[in-house]
Amino acid sequence: MKQSIPLGAASLLAVFGVVAKAQPPLTLPHTEPLTWEERDLSARLMDGAHRFVERKISEAPARRSQFWARDFSSPEAYAKSIQPNRERFRTIIGAVDPRLPARMERFGDDTRPALVAETSRYRVHQVRWDVLEGFSGEGLLAQPNGAATGHVIALPDADQTPEQLMGLAPGLARESQVAWRLAENGFEVLVPALVSRQKLATDDKQLRASDQTHREWIYRQAFHMGRHVIGYEVQAVLAAADWFRRRYGDDAKIGICGFAESGLIAFYAAALEPGFSASLVSGYFGSRERVWAEPIYRNVWGLLREFGDAEIASLILPRALVVEHSAVPVVTGHKGEWRPSDSESVAAELKRVEAGPNFPRPILVAGEQGTTVGPFSDAALAAFTGHLGAANLKGLSGEIPLDRRASFDPAARNKRLVQEMENHVQMLVQQSDRIRDEFFLYKIMPELANSQWSTARRHPTHAPEKFIEGAKAFRRSFAEEAMGRFDEPYSPFNARTRKVAETEHWTAFDVVLDVWPEVFAWGVLVLPKDLKPGERRPVVVCQHGRNGVPRDTIDANNSAYNNFAGVLAERGFMAFAPHNLYRGEDRYRWLDRKANTIKATLFSFIIAQHDQILRWLETRPEVDASRIAFYGLSYGGETAVRVPTILEKYCLSICSGDFNQWTRKVAATDQPFSFMRTIEWEMPYWNLGRTFDYAEMSYLMVPRPFMVERGHLDRVGCDSWVAHEYAKVRWLYAQLGLADRTEIEFFQGGHSINGEGTFAFLHKHLNWPHRDRSKP
Repeated sequence: MKQSIPLGAASLLAVFGVVAKAQPPLTLPHTEPLTWEERDLSARLMDGAHRFVERKISEAPARRSQFWARDFSSPEAYAKSIQPNRERFRTIIGAVDPRLPARMERFGDDTRPALVAETSRYRVHQVRWDVLEGFSGEGLLAQPNGAATGHVIALPDADQTPEQLMGLAPGLARESQVAWRLAENGFEVLVPALVSRQKLATDDKQLRASDQTHREWIYRQAFHMGRHVIGYEVQAVLAAADWFRRRYGDDAKIGICGFAESGLIAFYAAALEPGFSASLVSGYFGSRERVWAEPIYRNVWGLLREFGDAEIASLILPRALVVEHSAVPVVTGHKGEWRPSDSESVAAELKRVEAGPNFPRPILVAGEQGTTVGPFSDAALAAFTGHLGAANLKGLSGEIPLDRRASFDPAARNKRLVQEMENHVQMLVQQSDRIRDEFFLYKIMPELANSQWSTARRHPTHAPEKFIEGAKAFRRSFAEEAMGRFDEPYSPFNARTRKVAETEHWTAFDVVLDVWPEVFAWGVLVLPKDLKPGERRPVVVCQHGRNGVPRDTIDANNSAYNNFAGVLAERGFMAFAPHNLYRGEDRYRWLDRKANTIKATLFSFIIAQHDQILRWLETRPEVDASRIAFYGLSYGGETAVRVPTILEKYCLSICSGDFNQWTRKVAATDQPFSFMRTIEWEMPYWNLGRTFDYAEMSYLMVPRPFMVERGHLDRVGCDSWVAHEYAKVRWLYAQLGLADRTEIEFFQGGHSINGEGTFAFLHKHLNWPHRDRSKP
C-alpha cells in the first residue's frame, strides 16, 4: 500500500505546482469543521468520561428512593418492606451461597492445644466452624466459667489478629482489646480471623507484574464469579451467628462489633442478619460517594445506585446500631487508599438514615467537637452492651491471659483462610460451563440439552426463530446486568470532521460526535475514492486494541494491525476506526472502577459511543446501513463479543486475538497467563463467569454471521481453550441450521490481524466483490 499523505502536505505540493487535480474537501458534507488542535483526542475523551461518571455518582443519592418502599407502621411491616433491598444487598456483596449446618469445632495438637488460654473467669479455645463447602471460619472462642451474660462476635481489623483482640498478643492498647474486656465481663465471645491486607508472597514468580494483597487476590477471582472477599467474611460471621442460635435458641441476644475493615464486615453482616440484637461499627461509617477511591477489595457492584451507609443502616433498624467515630489505620497503595472520615461526614450520613416516626435512631459516639474516640471506648461499649442486657461493664482486671501454644503463627491461619476461599471460587470456575448452559442456552431451548446425546446419523435442525426470540431477554440482561447501561439520553450528533490522511485510493476524516454533555465519540472514516454519487457501500468498523488509536488500524504500519482498515478501503469497503477508551493504562481502569459503583463498566461508555456512531452512519448518504460490520483485534476483539452482540445494527462481527474461555482467563489461578497474575485489574466483571462467557456472548449474534481469527502463537490464550469455546458457538449455529454463518481461522502467527479468511468472510457476508487494488 502506498504511503498516505499527511494533512498539509498537499498544500505544500501545490505551492510548487505539483498538484494538478482538485483535492477532496477538508470536511465531510453536512458536518461542521473539527477545530480542536490536538490530533490524538484520547486524553480529551478520557477527561470527559471521568467528569461524566463523577456527575452520575453525585446524582445517585437523590435517585435511590425509587428502590425503596419503607413501611414504618410496625417492625413486622418494616422488615417485610425492606426485604427486597436486603436480598439485593446480599447479592451484590456475594453472600448468596447456602451455608452449611452450624457446627463449632475446637481443634489443636500437642504443640498448639485447643485450649489456648484459661483464667479464673473464662477459657479460650481455638476453633473453626463450617461455612460453605470447603470453606471454614477460624478464630478464638472465649467462654465464661459460669452462665454467659450475652453472646458477641467481635471482629479484629484486617491487620489485627484475634489474639490481639483477646489480650493474648501485643500490638493493641489495652482499652482496644474488646474481646478480652467482654470475656472478663461474662460474655461468650467469638473472634473470627479476617483476610490480611498484607501483600502476597514476593517469591511467586507467576505473579508477573502484579502487586496484590491477600484481600485483592480473593476479590479479583471472586468478583467475576458473583462472589466477594466481603461476602465470604460476612458468610463466616453469619455461620457463627447460626451456631449461637442453634445452641441458645432464636431469642438469644447476639451482638456484633468491628473496627475499621471489620467495622465494614460487622456493618454488612448486621444489615443482612435480623438476629443480631445490637451492632457496634467503629471507624467505618460515612459518605461512600468516593468508595471508588478506597482499596479495590471494597469495590461492590452497583452499590451507590441503591445503598449509601445510611441506606445500609436502615436495613439494621429498628435494632440497635452504635456508630463510633474512631481513628483508623491509613491504608495506601492498595489500588485505592483509605483515610479516616471527618466527623461532619459521619454525622451527615447518620442524619440521612430514615428511621420513621417511632424507630430508634442509630447512636453516634464521638469526642468533643467531633474528635475521634476508641476504638471500643467506654461510651460506645456501654451503648452496645446495654442492648444485650449489660450496660455497666467493668474495666480489665489484673489477670492477664497467657497463650499456651508454642510458636503459634497467625500467618499460617491466614494462608489457610485465603486458600479455602480460593478453593471455593475455583470450584465455581470449574462448574461454570454447566451453570451458564442452565442459565442461558437450555433455558431458551431445553430440547437442545437432549439433542447432544442423539445416536442418529442425521438429525434435523431447529428453526432459529424460537432461539432468536428467547435471546432478547438475555441480550437485555447482558447489556444491563453485565455491561451496565447509563440512564442518560443521547445528545444530538453535532458532527465535526476534518481530513487527516489521503492515498491514491482513499481519504480519511476525523469524526467527532457528541454522546453526552461531557462525552463524545471519536473515530476516523475512510472513504474509497471511487465512491460514486448516490452509491451506498458496506462499512467495516475496525477496532484497535489496548493503548491504540484509530490511525493504528489504517496507516501506522503497525505489525499487529497490518493497516487492515486501509487495506479494506482499498478493496472498496468503507472503513470506520473508532477510538475506544482503553488507552492511558490506569486512567481507564479507574474509569471502570468509578462506573462499577453505579452498576456500569468501561463498556457502558463504549457501547453508547458505538451506538451513537451507528446512528450517525445510518444518516450518511454513502452508507448502506444494512451492511455495517465489526472487526476488532485484542481489546478490540473483546469489543467484538460485547458491542455487536448488544447493538443489532452491526450485521456481523469478527473477533481477532481475543476469543477465549474468558472465565478461566480472568478468574482461574492455575494458569500463568491468567489476568489473575497481571496488571489488568479491571478485567473481572461482576458475575460474568456464571452468566456469559464468550460462547454465550456469541450466541447473542444469532442469526448474524460471526467469525473468530486465532494465531497459533498468540499468548492471549491457547488453541485448546479457543477451540473448546468456539465449538459451542459452532454447535449452536449448526443446530439452528445456520452453520454457514460462522467460521474460525487458525493461522501460523501471533497477536495480529491475519486478514485472509476474515477478508473473505467480509466479502461473502457483506456481498461485496473482491477488488484488491494493493496488488497489480
